[in-house]
Formats: sequence, structure tokens, C-alpha cells
Amino acid sequence: MTTHQYQTKGICPRKITIELEGETIRSVHFDGGCAGNLTGISKLVAGMNARDIIEKFKGTTCGYKKTSCPDQLSLALQEALHILE
Repeated sequence: MTTHQYQTKGICPRKITIELEGETIRSVHFDGGCAGNLTGISKLVAGMNARDIIEKFKGTTCGYKKTSCPDQLSLALQEALHILE
């Protein structure tokens, strides 16, 4: 199992911590932000393939922002898997 920490940009949470087993997401923790929504996202993605989450969440925006918590999670997963785009 590997742990990856990602410093977010443009969203309320300051950091995302991800535990991966291969490409399977074991856990996600957002440091800050809306606890209810982010806990829900974390529970939904646990046990799923990271590449599937990247595909679903990448490019999601939040209001007027060009990014969102799901989008930043997709970027964190790309970084953790060393996927360059």
C-alpha cells in the first residue's frame, strides 16, 4: 500500500491524502473543506479503480471556479499514478 499527499490549488481543502493498493483506492482524506460532501466522495471512491475516478471526475468545476474537489482528486490520482497529461 502506498500513501500520496497532494497540495490542492483553487479549492477549500488544503491537502488530499490518498492510500492506494496498486491502482485501487483504499482511502481518501481531504484536509479542510465541506466535511459532509467530502466524506461522501471519499466513501464513494473507496475500493474503486483510480483510473475510473480520474475519467469521471477530471474537469469538474465548482461554480465560477475552474476546478473543484473532484477535479483536484483526479489530479492527485494522476500524480500518484505518474500519469502525465
